[in-house]
Amino acid sequence: MGRFTVMTMTDAAASRVRDIVASKGGDALGLRVGIKKGGCAGMEYTVELAKDAQPREDQVERDGARVFVAPEAVLFLLGTEMDYEETKLRSGFTFRNPNQTSACGCGESVELKAADLKAMADAQSA
Repeated sequence: MGRFTVMTMTDAAASRVRDIVASKGGDALGLRVGIKKGGCAGMEYTVELAKDAQPREDQVERDGARVFVAPEAVLFLLGTEMDYEETKLRSGFTFRNPNQTSACGCGESVELKAADLKAMADAQSA
């Protein structure tokens, strides 16, 4: 059985990841996405510069843009599409996550449940 692709990136997200890495220079490999407890809905996404690959980390790559997924976040991020959008009010990465059960009004934090691996495996083999 092949490994699941944890998440995907849109062209806009990949382009932004490349821009950030290029602007930081030398030791930046990509971005690291994780989750932390916080916000009014219970969890927040974290995005930070990745200067090294950690053991057991998943990597998502698109057109030379690399995103590392923290091991503890994998179950919550399975099937997620990472995008980048700029609006009048904010610019930043957004996450379309099938594991999200609710979000707070400000959109900064979300409630997530762990992905159902068995259901995903059944769907892939169907």
